[in-house]
Amino acid sequence: MPLPRAGALLAAVILALYAGVAAVVLTAPYGDPFNVVARLLALWGFLALAIAAIMTPFLREIMKVFGRPFLAVHHTFAAIGLLLPTLHPVTLAIGAMNPAIFIPIFSPWGRFWALAGRPALYLLYIAFAGVLFRKYIPKYWRWAHGLMYVVLLFAVVHGNLIGTDFQEPIIWVLFNALFALVVAAFVLKRWQRMRKKGAPGRSDISRA
Repeated sequence: MPLPRAGALLAAVILALYAGVAAVVLTAPYGDPFNVVARLLALWGFLALAIAAIMTPFLREIMKVFGRPFLAVHHTFAAIGLLLPTLHPVTLAIGAMNPAIFIPIFSPWGRFWALAGRPALYLLYIAFAGVLFRKYIPKYWRWAHGLMYVVLLFAVVHGNLIGTDFQEPIIWVLFNALFALVVAAFVLKRWQRMRKKGAPGRSDISRA
């Protein structure tokens, strides 16, 4: 089924973001090819996860824009956001022939944040598992899945501290703006949930 006009336009904007990120990475001074690929995977993965998070308060709007169920669209970006960040350290480990890349470092504090992408990968899988096992942990799966916001926080701090491409103004502005939108979406989603829970109370008061 073809996309509605608004969906095609939004899809074109998203593809343009991916193409723009690729252009910045691939036109930078050429280095180790494994490093170049790993950087691109990380940035594209963050972009997918950020888009998946930003759309969460807009269930009806996403359905109208794309003409598809919200979860189908959300899970598409989430799947990309799971795969690409996984391939990021795999590519670095192959290039450096060093599996220590997968080991989180918790001290000193500054080094933990510089290498926060390492624990972020494990939190990403815990967040993903929260969705898979939601039927078995109905009271806790949202908490587990909510770790996705921590993943994005760790990733953007990691990028700002040691990310090669974050030295480019376009990448710095784009990805920090995306994280700001993620935070805004998080707040809006919680506000919507609180409003929904409070709705019966308000109606009761109005009837009284």
